Amino acid sequence: MWESLQNLVSLSSTNLLIALIVVFVAGLVRGFSGFGLSALTMAGLTVIIPPIALIPTCYLIEATASLVMLRGGIRNADFRIVLGLAIFSAIGFPLGLSATKFFEPSTSQMTALVLIIILALMQLLKKSPAFLGTRPGLYAAGLTAGVVTGLASLGGMVVALYVLAQKTPIAAIRGSLVMYLFIGMFTSGTSLVLMDVMTKTAFMRGLVFAPVVIIGVLLGSLLFDPTREVLYKRVCLLLLISLATLGMLRLIATAHPN
Repeated sequence: MWESLQNLVSLSSTNLLIALIVVFVAGLVRGFSGFGLSALTMAGLTVIIPPIALIPTCYLIEATASLVMLRGGIRNADFRIVLGLAIFSAIGFPLGLSATKFFEPSTSQMTALVLIIILALMQLLKKSPAFLGTRPGLYAAGLTAGVVTGLASLGGMVVALYVLAQKTPIAAIRGSLVMYLFIGMFTSGTSLVLMDVMTKTAFMRGLVFAPVVIIGVLLGSLLFDPTREVLYKRVCLLLLISLATLGMLRLIATAHPN
């Protein structure tokens, strides 16, 4: 059976084992925090699978996680936040794509990752701008997330930063992240179809990884305690800093392969 799985996903025995461990941990993080699945998967697997080949696989496992968490997301989400972010993100996305004509992708990603680290540190130090708590702040965050998604594929991390800055119950924060990513699943799917990157191998990897992701998400959800607000926000902000740092290291390694 193991050999059959290797053939399906075109990975060696060792690499398949590494991939399953990575997506399990990523699912665990997604189940607890409501985000981070794709970022962790990309950070952990780009050594063995090219990023362009990972994108459709990440889409499939994100879709799997979104469906597993959908019921809780609908129950707990603040839909004023979700809709504001989703609508303005959709407006910002084509702007970000257009900007790629003028900026190097690696430069855009590095700039966005540095800003994410700075803003996350500001929140940890309780220096978050009051502007984020206003309605214009909501729209600005959505627009920024859309631009960053088109420019550097990091909009989800921007949204996580915004939602974590809100003075709302953590169940609503997590639920809003889940619903934002669920809505984003449809726009991402459209992009994948237009890009024609959903290969048979990528699809099979998504199918093989999906059960492991589901187990991770369910276990991660058990770790979530809606009464421990300070701990949840601190862990999520540290997670954002860690993901951004891993992303920066990946960019540096790609730029200097030797």
